[in-house]
Amino acid sequence: MENIIRNIREGGYASAKARQFTESVIREMSRIAAAHNAINLAQGFPDFPAPEAIKQAAIKAVTEDHNQYAITWGTKGLRDAIAAKVERDYGVVIDPERQLTVCCGATEGMIATLLATVNPGDEVIIFEPFYENYGADVILCGAVPKYVSLTPPEFNFNREELIAAFSDKTKAIIINTPNNPTGKVFNREELELIAQLCIKHDVLAINDEIYEHILYDNTEHIPLWTLPGMADRTIAVNSVSKTFSVTGWRIGYVQASPEITASVRKVHDFLTVGAAAPLQVASAEAFTFGPEYYAELAGFYSERRDYLLNALEKVGFKCVRPQGAYYIMADITPFGWDDDVAFAKYLTSEIGVAVVPGSSFFRPESTAGKTLIRFCFCKKFETLKAAADRLAKLTLK
Repeated sequence: MENIIRNIREGGYASAKARQFTESVIREMSRIAAAHNAINLAQGFPDFPAPEAIKQAAIKAVTEDHNQYAITWGTKGLRDAIAAKVERDYGVVIDPERQLTVCCGATEGMIATLLATVNPGDEVIIFEPFYENYGADVILCGAVPKYVSLTPPEFNFNREELIAAFSDKTKAIIINTPNNPTGKVFNREELELIAQLCIKHDVLAINDEIYEHILYDNTEHIPLWTLPGMADRTIAVNSVSKTFSVTGWRIGYVQASPEITASVRKVHDFLTVGAAAPLQVASAEAFTFGPEYYAELAGFYSERRDYLLNALEKVGFKCVRPQGAYYIMADITPFGWDDDVAFAKYLTSEIGVAVVPGSSFFRPESTAGKTLIRFCFCKKFETLKAAADRLAKLTLK
């Protein structure tokens, strides 16, 4: 028994992979927020109701007894609805029988994709800062992450740095656009360079598009898989979570070529078997919403972005204006701090507003995030106003 306790304390029972990353800092900040009764602007989940139509569809699905296992890779109704949406939004026809895998959120979609396509020792390119799961997922595959910097304030990448990151060892590149945490939306020129490099080096592109409809200032989302030569080598990971404000449903999907889909489906089957059956039925209803829904969604979040940006800049934060998604990166140096973790905990415990430390979006050895924090604004105006009132207590140094 003493040996077991000692091994637990010393991390002896943790795998070499698990020792290379921490638990989610984002989710940890939500727990800290709850402990201090702070306003949670850390984790990206809405505090307002989901659309009534899909809530009623979920209730109906349960009462109609869609409560047993669905087809492992997703109900036919949901896959058909996703395929119809893709054709409606992007003019591309995909086969719902051979090109779609419904997963337990985009989170599972990403790890299932990587496990299905990446081998130990392969290299995977990740733009940094990055959503924290990407680094951990690559490590869990036994692969090696290769980071390419996105430089503020525009969070553009250096062309030569990206070119240099590709090699004979590169198996895949992960692109998240619109981007979490930066709000960057990759433009056509950037995507065309990525496409050229993927084709030249025979590299897969994994495109996280979960914020595809949350865009501002007439910014356009361009799916990488619509560019010439990229349809069969791009894997799109998406979800209903952000677009339809149902982050707790955990309904995501992976869109890929039939060959890649076959591999993803095998991994998905043994990871989770399948996503919640009644919520898949309800999600099919969400995908029938027309373009007016997406326009209203973008306008809804644009108002909140502008409100929080103004409130943060008024207090003294230096902020980056996002083009998409629903996060704001802010510089803490005007307040005399250079430790993002300490500042985030101070904000939570003393000011009453929870945020995410910027360093959680960078590799462990990097210092680039030490002066950054991330706010989310997918909240009711009352929530944002209450947070602004609390943040007004901050003083500049």
